[in-house]
Amino acid sequence: MKPYLKVYPVGKIKRTDENTVIEIFDEYKDALLGLDEFSHIIVIYWFHKNDVPEKRNQLQVIPRHNPDNPLTGVFACRSPVRPNLIGMSVCKIISIKENIINIDSIDAFDDSMVLDLKPFFPNDKIKNVKVPEWAK
Repeated sequence: MKPYLKVYPVGKIKRTDENTVIEIFDEYKDALLGLDEFSHIIVIYWFHKNDVPEKRNQLQVIPRHNPDNPLTGVFACRSPVRPNLIGMSVCKIISIKENIINIDSIDAFDDSMVLDLKPFFPNDKIKNVKVPEWAK
């Protein structure tokens, strides 16, 4: 049996037709201090709708569901199907009010649990990046 670590969500994604927000739980609201000075955040969340044994055990996928792409291991793509269903997106902050962060967009589903937030720094950019043709 595989050991599982315990994680504690700090909030959840709320999506409507009009906007997308991250609702931070009240007990973590104080952790938002200073975040409004950044333009972008890295959101780490849980792909909760894929949390079934079959999807956790799937190790190879066709990236982006495009049949022209090669069969690829999940560690070599950004598939939401993986052993640990952790997602990560860089999002533009539109506004922060109280415990609500209004963002431009995210590829998470409504009610996805947010595991962590990190500010995006411009020096996070990496030069001379190599990616396969299907990822361009």
